[in-house]
Amino acid sequence: MKIALLDIIDDTTVDGPGFRTAIYAAGCEHRCPGCHNPESWDFGKGTFVDVAEILQRILEDEFANVTFTGGDPMYQPEAFAELARAIRLQSRKTIWCYTGFWFETLLSMPAQRMLLEQIDVLVDGPFVQALRSEEYPFRGSSNQRLVDVAASLRQNRTVLLDYQPTLKDDW
Repeated sequence: MKIALLDIIDDTTVDGPGFRTAIYAAGCEHRCPGCHNPESWDFGKGTFVDVAEILQRILEDEFANVTFTGGDPMYQPEAFAELARAIRLQSRKTIWCYTGFWFETLLSMPAQRMLLEQIDVLVDGPFVQALRSEEYPFRGSSNQRLVDVAASLRQNRTVLLDYQPTLKDDW
């Protein structure tokens, strides 16, 4: 399976706690005004890369965890779910995912739910320029949430991650 990929950034520290390998998906229909990455909106700008090739790159960095971002990975849920399952099978890396969808909406979308079941934290909701804030870690605007996906699925309700930056992150 292939992912329409814009880029892979190694050892980023802005897309979740600690060092992370960020996988940038091509394509996003949310088109949030003020988006920091509007070049990611075009589905046609991506290069199709095999999941196995992306996995190899992720596994080469034994210390970095993983972030799916974009664009919006939820527009390619099957391929990202396959990648996430492979990461889970071959490493202990945590997986964060950014999306303009709300968690509750994704639950009703079968393919997207399969991806949700493979990730640790979902940063959900559209970027709202009027709510832009640097006060909230790893979010562009204050309406966006850090969802603890496993706890949310277990409890059948949205459970927010109470993330407070520390010198040593558990994620």
